[in-house]
Amino acid sequence: METPAKPRLLIVDDDRKLAGLIRDYLTPMGYDIELRHNGPDGLAEALASSYEAVILDVMMPGMDGFAVLRELRKKSDVPVLMLTALGDEADRIVGLEIGADDYLPKTFSSRELLARLRAVTRRTRLRPSDEALKEIVAGPLRLCEDTHTAVLDDQPLDLTTLEFAILASLLKSRGRVKSRERLIEEVSERRFDVFDRSIDVHVSSLRRKLGDDAKNPRFIRTIRGVGYSLREPENPKGAGQ
Repeated sequence: METPAKPRLLIVDDDRKLAGLIRDYLTPMGYDIELRHNGPDGLAEALASSYEAVILDVMMPGMDGFAVLRELRKKSDVPVLMLTALGDEADRIVGLEIGADDYLPKTFSSRELLARLRAVTRRTRLRPSDEALKEIVAGPLRLCEDTHTAVLDDQPLDLTTLEFAILASLLKSRGRVKSRERLIEEVSERRFDVFDRSIDVHVSSLRRKLGDDAKNPRFIRTIRGVGYSLREPENPKGAGQ
C-alpha cells in the first residue's frame, strides 16, 4: 500500500530560531515543512508549490507579512495563519481584512499552534455529507460546498476560506439569527472570547464583497448585541419564470 503524502507546510519568518522550533515541533506531527526567512522568498515559494497552509510572520524587514499576504491572495486561497506581536490588535485586524484565516500572538503555546493550524486546514478539506445540499440558493446568491464556490448575480465571488464558511453558515440558517459565539464555534473551531471581534472583521469584509450596506442590508443583517442573520433576498420580479 502506498504511503499517503505528508501535508506540506510553509513557514515564512525572519526569526530563524522560532521558525526552526516550529518546524521541530510540527515535523513529528506528520508535516513536511519548508522554511523561508524573508517576504519575497516566502511569496515566491508559496506561489510556486502546493501547500496545505502557510504560517506567516507579520514583522519582517523589506517585504512584511501584510505585503506578502496581499500578493498571495491575488493568486492563491491557501490557508494562512499569521503570527503577530503580543497585543497587537491592529495587526490582527489588518491581516484578517486582507485575507488571513487566523492569527496567533508570538507567545503562543505549541498546542495552540497545532490546534489553530488543524482548524484552518480542516475547513479547506471539509465536504458536505450525503444529506447535505449540493448547492445552497438564496435569490441571486448561490453557494456550492462541493466546489467551494460562491456566485452572486452570476458573477463569482472571491472569498477567503473563512468568509466562505461564514456565508455557508448564514445561508443554511437564513432567516434565523446566528450568534457571534455560534459563528466563531462553527467556522473557526476556537473558544469564544467576548472581546474577540475577529468574526466582525470577516463579516465586514464579506459584506463588501457582496456589495452590501450594513445600514440597509440586502443580505447580512446585524442583530445588535446578538449576532447576524441572512435575509431571504427577493429575486427581481418575474425572475425564474
